[in-house]
Amino acid sequence: MEASNETALTRLQLADKEILLVGTAHISQASVDQVQQVIATESPDTVCVELDPQRYQALKNQSGWQSLNLVQAIRRGQLPFLLANLILASFQKRMGLQTGVRPGAELAAAAEAAEAAGLGVELVDRDIRTSLLRIWRTTGYWSRLKVMAALLGSLFENQELSEEDLAQLKQADMLSTLLNEMGDLLPSVKSVLVDERDTYMAWRIRQCPGQRVVAVVGAAHVPGLSRQLHEDIPPERVAEITTVPPKGTVAKLIPWLIPTIVIALFVSGFFFGKSHLVAGAAVAWVLTHGLLSALGALVALGHPLTLLAAFVAAPLTSLNPTVGAGMVAGLVQAMVAGPTVGDLETVGDDLVRLRGWWRNRLARVMLVFFFSSLGSSVGTFLAFHWLKDLL
Repeated sequence: MEASNETALTRLQLADKEILLVGTAHISQASVDQVQQVIATESPDTVCVELDPQRYQALKNQSGWQSLNLVQAIRRGQLPFLLANLILASFQKRMGLQTGVRPGAELAAAAEAAEAAGLGVELVDRDIRTSLLRIWRTTGYWSRLKVMAALLGSLFENQELSEEDLAQLKQADMLSTLLNEMGDLLPSVKSVLVDERDTYMAWRIRQCPGQRVVAVVGAAHVPGLSRQLHEDIPPERVAEITTVPPKGTVAKLIPWLIPTIVIALFVSGFFFGKSHLVAGAAVAWVLTHGLLSALGALVALGHPLTLLAAFVAAPLTSLNPTVGAGMVAGLVQAMVAGPTVGDLETVGDDLVRLRGWWRNRLARVMLVFFFSSLGSSVGTFLAFHWLKDLL
């Protein structure tokens, strides 16, 4: 095996094929040029790319948001996933603007160069939705809060990177250090996001046809792939890491726990001599949920009808785990002040700046969902100040 930190190339010789790993930085023009040069000079049988079909289509079709049926997505409960995608897209867009290269450009360039040369193209990464759901299902609540805080914190970052900085980030030893630090802070996230994908991509690369293979991957994956490509990965392990774990018993019960406690408190207060406090507690429940959820919608600059919907829905949805106040408020916002064609066309550019989240109507629906949900959740805890008197 030979490796070079300057060019981020690692050549592996397996029993039946030669594999050249090309480690890239996802927002570097140097990586785009390097990928094209390697494919042209190596003349491989197959080019493997660190993409899944969904991400590949997103790179090819930069106007993918224009085909979004927002109302249908809300009814299917997909708003949290869309919000996470928007936040990640916002962060990557800002980073890419500093170098003039859109995120993942070198991956798209690899696939395009291979197709133009008549070579086989293999998308070897695990489905992005599976990765995100495995992170969510395999981490504890505290770790989930850290992940959410990191996502939201990225909206306020204004980090400046030069091509020299990116060249340093491509060095495997530096990336390994960063990933080790991530492993100490959030070991389950690092395991799912990096280690499992290394395993899956190594298995896919070994399965791809041809005796000469070029694999274009982020530099962070090169150390893991260099090791695991020499290992026999059992099918059982592949099946395990491509399966979304079911919700645990506790996770299934928690959403029903608070409504059960609240109803039990009202019932006990009514039947055990504190009926005079029940009306006041009920008013407190309605006002704390309704006002705080409506306040959240107001922070998001929601439509007046959205604020009304949040106020009415929050006290009721807080007792029904299958529907959230944010879902109702977001649906109303999408129906009365939904995104225009212009909003869908410019969403990528608008989200580069924080104020763009409020200016773009698609992003504003997401903000209505988030802040009205947050307000309703805070209202639940505040309302227990009055509910405890029913004991």
